[in-house]
This record gives sequence, C-alpha cells and structure tokens, in this order.
Amino acid sequence: MFVSNRQLAGLKKLPQARGPWALDSGGFTEITKYGAWRTSPTQYVQLIRRYRDEVGHLAWASQQDFMCEEQALRMTGLTIDQHQDLTVRNFLTLRELAPELRITPVVQGWLRPHYVRCVDKFMAAGVDLTKEPLVGVGSICRRPNTFVASWILEDLHALGLRLHAFGYKKSGLDVSWRHVVSADSMAWSKGGRYERTCGTHKSESNCLEYALRWRADLVGHLEEIRERG
Repeated sequence: MFVSNRQLAGLKKLPQARGPWALDSGGFTEITKYGAWRTSPTQYVQLIRRYRDEVGHLAWASQQDFMCEEQALRMTGLTIDQHQDLTVRNFLTLRELAPELRITPVVQGWLRPHYVRCVDKFMAAGVDLTKEPLVGVGSICRRPNTFVASWILEDLHALGLRLHAFGYKKSGLDVSWRHVVSADSMAWSKGGRYERTCGTHKSESNCLEYALRWRADLVGHLEEIRERG
C-alpha cells in the first residue's frame, strides 16, 4: 500500500493500518502546482512520526524530492542539476532531523546520464546509495514510453542499488522486473473509476476488494514472466 502525504496530512483522526504501507511525499503535485515545497522538512518529519505512531505499520517514507519533468522545471525555473542538488540537500536534512525514521532517498533526472550523476551527487555528500535498503527512482512514470525508463532502471541496478520505481507501468515491469525491488501504481484506481464490478460502490476507484484483485492479477502476470525467464 502506497499512500500520499497529501491524503493524510489534513486528517484529524488517522486510519489504522492492518498491514505494511509506505508514504509518498506528494512531491509531483507540490512542485508542479506550487513550484516549491510548502511543507518544511521539520514539518514533514513531524507528520511521518505521527503516521508511524497513530497509523502504524509504516515501512518507509519517501523523501521530499524535486522531480525533473519539464512541467516541474518550468514551475521552479530551475535546471535538472539544481533539482538534483535540492533533492540531495533535502535528504541530508531529513536524515539529520530524524535518523530513527526510515526515509528513502530518491534519485532524479531525465536522461540516463542524469541519474548516474545524481548517484554521484549523493556519494559526494556522504550518502552511499548502495548501502541504502531502498532507493526511489523518480521522473519515470509520465513518459510516452517505457524504453528510456527501463534503461535507467537497468543502469541503476547495475550500480548495486535496490530500487523502487515510482508510478511504473505494467508494461514497464514486464521488462524491468529483474531490476526493481518494488514499484507502485495508480492504474488500479484510475481504471476503477469506470468499473462497477463489486456492486457496493458507485465506482471501484477506492475499493479494497477491487485493488487487491488488481494486485493479484499483476503479481500473477509477473510470476508468469519470471517463469518464462
């Protein structure tokens, strides 16, 4: 389960988790809508601690990264290189503020060399990403095709990183399943807007039964691919 901070931050009473989940920082909306993070690192750490204590079963939280899609760069007026620097700086700040929390670093870029350079920037700042339990890969989900994204994941995997692919498509996982530890997708929710299969909702876009069935189908599909080699 991958839940956005934007969905939780405003709730007075939080739900209680029945299983492990991860926190999405909500960065794409923040940067592309406002051109900056409105939540400070200190505030974000406070929110993560609240989710850990009140929701429970929090596996990890994504850092407040700066994505590198054209829309995001246009809103900030900055370069990819500057977005990478801000991403590294944010991770260092969050780790200093809350060393006890499992906050996952995110590598950013657009072309293949950008991502390798981002890994180097983390290393220069004293963060060896090969020693992190998980490293997020940003700016790969809103591309016209998955070819470049799959090469990026292959490059980063070859460097020894354990990867989480943000918003990665099923067609991309067909190719990249060997190179990622985990991935998330909103495809089930978007598709569920037009489904009425359970009979208890106006749509299935927020239906647990529908989501679990979608996940089971995807996992089964990936198992078939693995068996074929």
